[in-house]
Amino acid sequence: MKRILKYVSKYKGTVIIGTMCMLIVIGVDLFLPYLQQVFIDSGLMKGNQNVIVSVLVWIGIITIIKAMLGYGKEFLYDVLSSWVHQDIKNDLFAHIQTLEFEYFDNMNTGELMSRIGEDAENIWQTIGYGMRLFIENIIYFVISTIILFVLNYKLALACFIVMIPIGFIGIKLENKFGETYSKISDQTAEINTIAQEDIAGIKLVKAFSREKYEINKFLKMNKVYYDLNMEQAKIIGDYFPPIEFLTNIALVIMIVLGGFLVMDGEVSIGILVAFNGYIWNLIWPMRMLGELTDLLSRTVSSANKIFAIMDKDPSIKTKENFKDVKNIKGNIKFEGVNFKYDDKLVLKNINLDIKAGSTVAIMGATGAGKSSLINLIGRYYDTCKGRIKIDGIDIKEYNLEFLRKNMAIVPQETFLFSETILNNIKFSNENASFEEIKEASKLACANEFIEGLELGYNTEIGERGIGLSGGQKQRIAIARALVRKAKILILDDSTSALDMETEHELLKNLSNRKHESTTFIIAHRISAVKNADLIIYLEDGQIKESGTHDELLKKKGRYYDIYNDQFRDFNLLEEEVI
Repeated sequence: MKRILKYVSKYKGTVIIGTMCMLIVIGVDLFLPYLQQVFIDSGLMKGNQNVIVSVLVWIGIITIIKAMLGYGKEFLYDVLSSWVHQDIKNDLFAHIQTLEFEYFDNMNTGELMSRIGEDAENIWQTIGYGMRLFIENIIYFVISTIILFVLNYKLALACFIVMIPIGFIGIKLENKFGETYSKISDQTAEINTIAQEDIAGIKLVKAFSREKYEINKFLKMNKVYYDLNMEQAKIIGDYFPPIEFLTNIALVIMIVLGGFLVMDGEVSIGILVAFNGYIWNLIWPMRMLGELTDLLSRTVSSANKIFAIMDKDPSIKTKENFKDVKNIKGNIKFEGVNFKYDDKLVLKNINLDIKAGSTVAIMGATGAGKSSLINLIGRYYDTCKGRIKIDGIDIKEYNLEFLRKNMAIVPQETFLFSETILNNIKFSNENASFEEIKEASKLACANEFIEGLELGYNTEIGERGIGLSGGQKQRIAIARALVRKAKILILDDSTSALDMETEHELLKNLSNRKHESTTFIIAHRISAVKNADLIIYLEDGQIKESGTHDELLKKKGRYYDIYNDQFRDFNLLEEEVI
């Protein structure tokens, strides 16, 4: 809660004015029972019309003050909670952006959505409603208790003793609620994850007729969520009736004992009526103890989960004394690089010296470490041994933002936003002109099909590029990378969905812009890599072969075998012609 209060303290003016309104409302509200006492004892009982009129006027004034300042109090606390809610969500989202790839490899999207959504909403509700109510109840309780003892200590003591057990119930209730709600929060994240994955993969679910399986999986998770809420409801059922019972007993004691005291002449009817008004200021806080405890437990649990993410220090970040470099040429050198992923050695003793502007092709079986190799260049992951240099400087010495701004990558899994095609391409370079975007699209062989659409570049595409073919999505992603005009270009199996003719034309376009950037191409087809300046074949995380296309064919190693497999039919046809 201390960290939440730090956010609240940023808006001291709103807190002070809102609290002043609240205190004035409480003050005039606490004055009402006293006016009732005066109205009865000095007005009705003595037949003093002036007192009656004066009291009624004061009640009218108090009603107006409560209405006006009550509105101000509610409005300002709502504004405060909205600002704090916004700040927490902004800070959480911004911090998530700083975390490394490895964090997201082990974190479900649904869980992060729950933290930004439900958990942040719980904090908003507490500040806007719970915190204000908590402060009000404490003030009402403390001042009303003092007034009750001043009015008649015997009656006050009798009522107060009955309420002491409610405090112990509240402490036990908070512990129970906190434990249960933590489980509910985790289960909410699980349900969000399942729903998000299922909706994102709905086409696959339908393609394999797995609707019933997915429904049953969701029902099981939802049943656990239901059981946890029933557990929470049982806690409410166990503890709320005793609280209600004890507060009602206090009322009964007040009426019975107060009646005897009136008959004995120890207290007046007016004092008894005033006592009744003040004792409700004790009863309502006690009755709301359960609701406030529930809200507090939710908030503490949610805050712990949110701040656990915000306390996660990024393992990959810019050094304080980074090298202030103005530009990058693109000379890249791997020196004895090893890389581990989940304690498994993925890359072993990688040594490469790549000249700026050259094209490097990387081949290998699935799981050989191709994507891991290129992910190290932009420090999406860090090496566990050895180092990578760009233009003779260790990449760990660069400003991380500067390093990545000089890179453009087309990932293996093409991702497009639910935006226009224009904005998707412009994503990598917001300052790019339409002419530059169009030129990049031409190089990516995307311009023709884009202009063939009814709205052209202003065509809205669905989530993750729904409505486009795999090849079209890849070409838009390549155009997005090219428009960045970065010194390092990485194409991670980004032509796999293209037909041979389109792939040939695209690679031809890329070769024409040779020396503009150091280019890495991960591919499985010989046709995509044969013109590269350097071809690397990875196997079990090690470089087994390297060289140009002709050099590797002469070695008659693994690359030679792949070449023969892919061009067997062509070679047989050539032999028949000869």
